[in-house]
Amino acid sequence: MKMTTSILALALAPVLAVASSKGDSVKRINASAEVFTEIMSAPDKGIPTEILEKAQCIGIIPDLKRVGFIVGAKYGKGVLTCRAGDAWSAPSTVRVEGGSIGLQIGAGETDLVFVVMNKRGQEKLLKDKFTFGADAAAMAGPVGRTAEAQTDAMMHAEILSYSRSRGLFAGISLDGSTLRPDNEDNEAIYGRPVMQREILSGSVAPPAAAEPLYAVLNRYTHGHSAQR
Repeated sequence: MKMTTSILALALAPVLAVASSKGDSVKRINASAEVFTEIMSAPDKGIPTEILEKAQCIGIIPDLKRVGFIVGAKYGKGVLTCRAGDAWSAPSTVRVEGGSIGLQIGAGETDLVFVVMNKRGQEKLLKDKFTFGADAAAMAGPVGRTAEAQTDAMMHAEILSYSRSRGLFAGISLDGSTLRPDNEDNEAIYGRPVMQREILSGSVAPPAAAEPLYAVLNRYTHGHSAQR
């Protein structure tokens, strides 16, 4: 009986691991929607609407972790979605890693948001490993409901980045930090091995769990719907 139970447990282990990974990924998608909603709901503190209207991709990393003491690495998982025609693509799970992501990181919970401003930046982002600042021009993004005085930032940066720590929301530098797709989590979500380029191009149907994320993105990007 014990041997049968052990064999059954070994047989089920991969299935349970995939189910757990998918569950964690769904929670991460929901957390990303909540973070973006909270940031944009703060009066005169959110990402300028002009920036979101021009955004080619939006990445959200809820609760970035600090690893180590005083000087340590930073690590977080989140989601990335890009425009695919008149819609937002299915979300891809991504990892952000780096040793110097601004000064606020490590002071309690930190959420990151980055906005890719053009197709050129999106194309660079699709590499297996992308480094902010080295592979594409990245800078701290302007904050507020409008960005009329920040047109230089919108014209010259391929990526604008933000952080929220201890309730404070501000532009932040991600230079030197790396971004890569989490292929295992993406396989768990979509039920098969899938490349990030395939997901972000609109070739993959989005999961139902992404609806809250699309709802908040559509609210601030003039009604782009999910890619079907």
